[in-house]
Amino acid sequence: MTAAIVGASGAVGQEFLRVLEERDFPADEIRLFGSARSAGRSYTFRGKSLTVKELRHNDDFRGVDFAFTSAGAGVSREFAGTITRYGAIMIDNSSAFRMDEDVPLVVPEANPEDALNRPRGIIANPNCTTIQMVVALMAIERLSHIRRVRVSTYQAASGAGAQAMAELEQQYRQLLAGEEVKVEKFPYQLAYNLIPQIDVFTDNGYTKEEMKMYNETRKIMHSDIRVSATCVRVPALRSHSESIWLETERPVSVEQAREAFAAAPGLVLMDEPALKQYPMPLYLAGKDPVYVGRIRKDLTDDCGLAFWIVGDQIRKGAALNAVQIAEYLISR
Repeated sequence: MTAAIVGASGAVGQEFLRVLEERDFPADEIRLFGSARSAGRSYTFRGKSLTVKELRHNDDFRGVDFAFTSAGAGVSREFAGTITRYGAIMIDNSSAFRMDEDVPLVVPEANPEDALNRPRGIIANPNCTTIQMVVALMAIERLSHIRRVRVSTYQAASGAGAQAMAELEQQYRQLLAGEEVKVEKFPYQLAYNLIPQIDVFTDNGYTKEEMKMYNETRKIMHSDIRVSATCVRVPALRSHSESIWLETERPVSVEQAREAFAAAPGLVLMDEPALKQYPMPLYLAGKDPVYVGRIRKDLTDDCGLAFWIVGDQIRKGAALNAVQIAEYLISR
């Protein structure tokens, strides 16, 4: 078994290496690829040093079984043919193919079987906010069909990559030192601030990030579910949070919801309000599951539920989800 990581030097690429090693992924060889700038860098995997090769249109993917790609939509589109030419399964973390009809969009806790039908040899990894929301929604969907969802996201700097995380840390240092704050990765200073825009605005007033949550959720769940999202960048370093309200076809009690969340794969129930126990990104960075708490009935709708979730954007929101897809295919 040979696996490849494209975009190996980025935040998600580095997480791929950690996740593959932690989960003892059955690969005898790992090949690392990146840009010309990243080529030549070395990283340790299972005690051995691996060197990043420049991604080129050549035969470097001959013999590769799984290629985990996280180098941006443009790179994925350009190199998809090169990566899959010799039979590699490309599990892509970008937005390049998510809504293509002949590319499955997969969250293993929701629709793993979709990964078996991949006519182009490509499987798309959903958007990070969609992944963690769908893991939670599926627990309720099994009790009663979900008609609609309203969600506000609180997305950490990690969602914009390693350089964005470094910029947030630098901004706090600059502010404490009384220096001018540098802003490069975000439209505004993120330290001590909230930015109610992630990605560009579309004609309907929603951002592309918000529309991803609408469209991707419907494709993953094979559902007519409607999702209205407001996506906000917050000055947390890592792990995204979401405040979710949903409406089901028939009433679901808080007790039923708690039992469903506790039993659902990929979820951890953290809901003890009297003890001030609820998910918070500061304490859940680096964790695999999606954590759920603040579960309550909506006061205005008998079929409404509200709850709060937190998940690590780089792990379950990106690298872990992709590796779980590969593990599912290996098991089949």
